[in-house]
Amino acid sequence: IASDKIDYVKLWGTVLPPRDYPRFPFRASKSLARMDARTACIGESTVPFGYEQWRNFEEAISRAKQSCASVGVDPANQFAATSKMVEIGSQSKRSIPDYFLARFACYLIAMNGDPSKPEIAAAQAYFAVQTRRMELIDQLPAEERRMFLRERVTQANRHLSGAAKRAGVRTNMEFAIFQDAGYRGLYGGFSLKDIKRMKGLPGAADLLDRAGHAELAANEFRITQTEQKLSREPISGAKAVTDTHHGVGREVRASIARIGGTMPEHLPAEPSIKKIAAKRRKAVAKPPAKSILPSAK
Repeated sequence: IASDKIDYVKLWGTVLPPRDYPRFPFRASKSLARMDARTACIGESTVPFGYEQWRNFEEAISRAKQSCASVGVDPANQFAATSKMVEIGSQSKRSIPDYFLARFACYLIAMNGDPSKPEIAAAQAYFAVQTRRMELIDQLPAEERRMFLRERVTQANRHLSGAAKRAGVRTNMEFAIFQDAGYRGLYGGFSLKDIKRMKGLPGAADLLDRAGHAELAANEFRITQTEQKLSREPISGAKAVTDTHHGVGREVRASIARIGGTMPEHLPAEPSIKKIAAKRRKAVAKPPAKSILPSAK
C-alpha cells in the first residue's frame, strides 16, 4: 500500500452548486490497480474497502464479477487474477490470490460491498449523489447542457496543459504548437486559424466558446485521451508530446468517420457561451419588477 492518506478528488468539473458532494477516493494513474482486502492501490493513491479478511472480501468480488457479466462486460478484462507471496512465519512464504483491477471493477466492488463498512457506505453514497446529478444534467435545457460541457472541457484542458508541461512542453511557443497540433489532428489538418475562418468567426474568437454540443464532446474526448496517454506512457520532449496530441486528434476524427458523424469543421458555430452566461447572470442579479397593485394597508 503506497499511502494511508486518501486523496478525495472530483472525477470531473462541475458548474452546479453545491460543491460539497461526497467524493469517491479514487484517482487512477494506471489502467489497472493491484489490491488487497483493505485497499486497491493505483499509482500512489489507494481505494479503501475496509475488509480485514480476504474470504469476506472475495464475496464482494464475486458479486461484482456477476454484475459485470450481467451487463455484457467480460469480467476477465476488468478483474485480472494474479497472486502474490506473503510471509507466514519461520521465514516461510505462501501464495495468496490477488487481482489487478480496472476502474470499473473498483466501482462495482464498492457497489457490491458490505454497507456496514464506512468506506463502502461512503462510496455508495457517492454513487447515489452522482447518479442524481447526471439525471438533473440530462433535464437541463440545451443551452445549460452546453455550458456544463464547456466547463468540463475547460477543466480537461487544464489537466492536459499540466501533463504536457511535465512531459517537456515548456515555452509559450511550444504550447501554442502543441495545442494547434491537436486541432489539426481532429479537424482534418486545418489550423485553429483556418477553422475559425471556415466557421465565419473573427480571429479573436474562442473556438470552443462558439462550439455546439457535438463539437465540444469531440474536443473533450481529444483532450482527455491525450492527457491520459501522456500520463500513462513514457513520452517526453516537446516534439513527441506534440505528435502524440496530433495522433490522438486523428484517432478521434477517424472514430467520427466510422460512425458516419459530421466532421467538426463542418458543424456550425453556435451563440457565444460567454454571452449566454453573462445574460443569465444579469437576469439573476436584476431586481424584481415593482408591483402595480396597491400595497395592503
